Amino acid sequence: MGGKRMNASNTNGPAPRFEGSYLGDRAKLAASVRLECKICWWVYDPALGDEVWQVAPGTAFADLPAHWRCPVCDGDAEQFMVLAGDGTA
Repeated sequence: MGGKRMNASNTNGPAPRFEGSYLGDRAKLAASVRLECKICWWVYDPALGDEVWQVAPGTAFADLPAHWRCPVCDGDAEQFMVLAGDGTA
């Protein structure tokens, strides 16, 4: 039987990107919101900033530079999820 089987690696087009719990729209985030990397669980806390990327304390997640990535696992910023109770704007 010469039918072609489809599997996860044989799909049409790229897989959809995960866009965090804020759906990739940083404008929805409150300035004080903390976010957690879905890959390694590191938490970005604006009150602390990020020493690795030299982000000053007080910098909101929405104000991080476009090239910023998780300092622990190098995951994209879009892979971060809002921590429960922190909410969005």
